[in-house]
Amino acid sequence: LLGAEAPQTLSSLLPSSHSYRGLTLVLTFLSYTSYHLSRKPISIVKSQLHPNCSALGPNPHNDSNSTTWCCWAPFDGDNYKELFGALDNAFLVAYAIGMFISGIFGERLPLRYYLSGGMVLSGLFTALFGLGYFWNIHVLWYFIIVQVCNGLVQTTGWPAVVACVGNWFGKGKRGLIMGIWNSHTSVGNILGSLIAGAWVSSAWGLSFVVPGIIITTVGIICFFFLVEYPEDVDCSPPLHHVSCADSQRACLSSVDHSNSPKEPAEEPEAISFFGALRIPGVVEFSLCLLFAKLVSYTFLYWLPLYIVNVAHFGAKEAGDLSTLFDVGGILGGIFAGLISDYTGGRATTCCVMLVLAAPMLFLYNHVGQNGIGISIVMLIICGALVNGPYALITTAVSADLGTHESLKGNAKALSTVTAIIDGTGSIGAALGPLLAGLISPTGWNNVFYMLIAADVLACLLLARVVVKEARGWCGYMARQRGYVVT
Repeated sequence: LLGAEAPQTLSSLLPSSHSYRGLTLVLTFLSYTSYHLSRKPISIVKSQLHPNCSALGPNPHNDSNSTTWCCWAPFDGDNYKELFGALDNAFLVAYAIGMFISGIFGERLPLRYYLSGGMVLSGLFTALFGLGYFWNIHVLWYFIIVQVCNGLVQTTGWPAVVACVGNWFGKGKRGLIMGIWNSHTSVGNILGSLIAGAWVSSAWGLSFVVPGIIITTVGIICFFFLVEYPEDVDCSPPLHHVSCADSQRACLSSVDHSNSPKEPAEEPEAISFFGALRIPGVVEFSLCLLFAKLVSYTFLYWLPLYIVNVAHFGAKEAGDLSTLFDVGGILGGIFAGLISDYTGGRATTCCVMLVLAAPMLFLYNHVGQNGIGISIVMLIICGALVNGPYALITTAVSADLGTHESLKGNAKALSTVTAIIDGTGSIGAALGPLLAGLISPTGWNNVFYMLIAADVLACLLLARVVVKEARGWCGYMARQRGYVVT
């Protein structure tokens, strides 16, 4: 019935490779936005679980003389900061342990199923934490167990989304593209803060239930529409190491291939854990991310409470103000990606930003609360310098190393390498909030000294890679001037 022109008509209706690339970016962006959106409420709700009851007026319970009548048990004791640290650590330790395993599964399971299933489970456990409010649960172990389960299932996200993006985009402008794309982390934190802040003072349980519903919904959308590999829709895969016009070719329709069937290529084997560790640069960037992520996640979990304690804002106002740190993170990630693409120096870009971050953290702690204007500017600058290297390592660097030339075209290392780097970083993410909970009773100054020391260590761990990049630049300049480099 369609006649001889049917193949041509169908071919014109099929999406191009650019459409699939755009769809992949949008879906993975929304996916990890929802992951971070679901992680942020705990930092906003902390100040509501243990507020200053005297500021709320007289105790309405006439039969009690407690000064913590408005607090949510079991966080109503003097050790509430340690309990908050335990909640953070339950999630982050489980996340760090699970991440090393997650990448191995991510290489061997369909990414679409793996990502979507993890998002649905993440939504369930996020909502269960909030349901503790409506079910009137005051047992610490309930919240700890929910946090541990949530930390484990959330490890499905990062290896899967980085692998999907890495499968579709070559190395040419990867830093800029992934720098813009990685703003999902900060966008998720901002949206999570605003959503949690909307209910934190009235019914804090909804601060978790609503993000849980959102991440579940996005997971279902990804299940139906995410395309894992260009080959799945007859698109040409990108070239990771050589710029070539062929890497930008449009999709070929399935009808066009009907007359020229391809020989099925042999499926490459997934790389082992120790094989991934032998890729040059994986160990250095992993250890650097450990300390960089320690700083970033300490801000993620403790910044609203710091603003409440030091600047004496309310819970909602502190949550809203803390989003400026993430606004700076968006700018820092884009700037780091752009500079590293232009210079080719991923490690050097990270190192320079880490060096600048240390004095800015010191200044924010000492003068950042002297006025709302100063606070806004300092938060944006600190967010850019702290999250810029973190964003670059977890995106462009991970994708570069996962498609390293030593792998000879085998892209089956993307998920494993990403998991190793982010898993090591997640150890720092677990240590940061824990140390902040233990150190903060001695004064916030000591917390910031700890963060500054972590920044310096992160910078030092990249020294060998920075020297290698510098030698590469010197060799290039010498060749440009006609010198022979031996």
